[in-house]
Amino acid sequence: MQALSDMQRNISHQKPIVPIVYIVLFVLYSSLGSIYPFLPPLFAILFVLFSRALERGDSLSLMLISFCLIIFEANYGYMLFSSIIYFYILQKFIMPKITQSFNCNSCINIASVVLAYVGYFLFLTLISNIFLLPKPEINYYIIYYIVIEFLLVSLI
Repeated sequence: MQALSDMQRNISHQKPIVPIVYIVLFVLYSSLGSIYPFLPPLFAILFVLFSRALERGDSLSLMLISFCLIIFEANYGYMLFSSIIYFYILQKFIMPKITQSFNCNSCINIASVVLAYVGYFLFLTLISNIFLLPKPEINYYIIYYIVIEFLLVSLI
């Protein structure tokens, strides 16, 4: 009898559909962001969420965030899986050194936002030089995006 009750699902332990709603909202926002450049692409927020999911070992969140990163790459014309590879390298090799060097959370937040944007541009430049691809372009909106997303990352 105990085995039968263990196999039944409790209604309070079911996974919510909320992550799917977030994905749909991100796809809509990202589409609007590619049309209206004053909307930040939320790239640094995706990095913070990606790093938290890696630390927790939450594979479902990693998969959903990776899907959002693929949407980001498609909307802005970047190479497929380049942001996922960059985020993984950044989280595994660079961010541990930054967290050891800085004690304040604001310093770590601004470093992660700046590294998300500027580092990704440098990573794409390196990849384009290695594989003889067209170099990525950077515009002055990047400063605006860094400031806005630093404020947003500080909130989460």
